[in-house]
Amino acid sequence: MPNATGEAALEAAAVDMPAPRTSERPVRAANGFVMLGVATALELAGIALLAMGILMLASEAGQGGMWMVLAGGLSILTGFFLYFGLTAVAPGEARVVQLLGRYVGTLRTPGFQWVNPITVRRRVSTRIRNHETDVTKVNDADGNPIQIATVVVWQVRDTAQAVFEVDDFVEFVAIQAETAVRHIAGSYPYDAHGEPRLSLRDNADEINERLSAEIAARVSSAGVKVIESRIIHLAYAPEIAHAMLRRQQAGAVVAARQRIVEGAVGMVEMALARLAEHDVVELDEERKAAMVSNLLVVLVGDRDTQPVVNTGTLYQ
Repeated sequence: MPNATGEAALEAAAVDMPAPRTSERPVRAANGFVMLGVATALELAGIALLAMGILMLASEAGQGGMWMVLAGGLSILTGFFLYFGLTAVAPGEARVVQLLGRYVGTLRTPGFQWVNPITVRRRVSTRIRNHETDVTKVNDADGNPIQIATVVVWQVRDTAQAVFEVDDFVEFVAIQAETAVRHIAGSYPYDAHGEPRLSLRDNADEINERLSAEIAARVSSAGVKVIESRIIHLAYAPEIAHAMLRRQQAGAVVAARQRIVEGAVGMVEMALARLAEHDVVELDEERKAAMVSNLLVVLVGDRDTQPVVNTGTLYQ
């Protein structure tokens, strides 16, 4: 159940990151196949005009041939220029379009399209990605050194923010994920040791939810959406692992012995009650104590007992 430490961790998840100054918007684009046909037609028309102009100049047609050569050259250059605006967008990616340094919009629709040829188009993957953090050594809330590693599943939500708000959004996600992992690992103990508080080992689902919330808060300004984050490696550091293992084993032995004693006492009570109920034998308090002692030795002992057969009377 949440305690003061857990509430503090939840508040810490609301990281005060700067608000993004831009957001994604679609860019107007023409059909790529249509523009390819137009550019090709201009190229062919230019070649034809150029050839006719050269023939007219050779036949001393004069100024008309010169104009045809100029028109043909201009048509070829225009068609060649239009080719630079052709853009293919594959599924799972987008193109961020800039015109003279200004953000124009984003191409997200897959297919063959055409935009202004003088624009710069930056390819951004919108596929789901995994980032696995390295095994990190950090102190937990109790000061014990532990090793922890996580995997973060994320995706670019806003391409404009991913490109313009940070230098490298992939590196940004990696660094912020490691920062969040260190903060979460230092906010909770590795093991609750029976206390009513959240721990990294006993409350994996709650810790994973809070880790996802903190990473999402840290990378939201970069246009990144966190789908899931999960702890994939959690252990004590090697220098204390043996001591902590002995502590866990001791706790397990104590818990097992407690359960055994509770069961043995119940069986002794049932045995005495059944003997008294059916008048099998009448025992005084001293013999009852001896019987209880013998039964507890048999039931609680971790080794097989060696019975001693009494061939005399009950009191010999």
